[in-house]
Amino acid sequence: MQATSYTYDPETRTGSVLLDDGTPVEFDAPAFDAGGLLLLRPGQRVRIEGESEGAALRITLVTLQTF
Repeated sequence: MQATSYTYDPETRTGSVLLDDGTPVEFDAPAFDAGGLLLLRPGQRVRIEGESEGAALRITLVTLQTF
């Protein structure tokens, strides 16, 4: 699934993304670490993987979207 980076705190390695419908979803440090990223800037397109759907969506991986 794709999303857009919305917030990111480099000290805690947590943040949030916006799904394509505008829904914000938070991610925790383990999800950020799983993607192997060092930094994330607002507005970057990212690929996310998660568990569940809708309001129960829990992001398990955040990485950069590549073409």
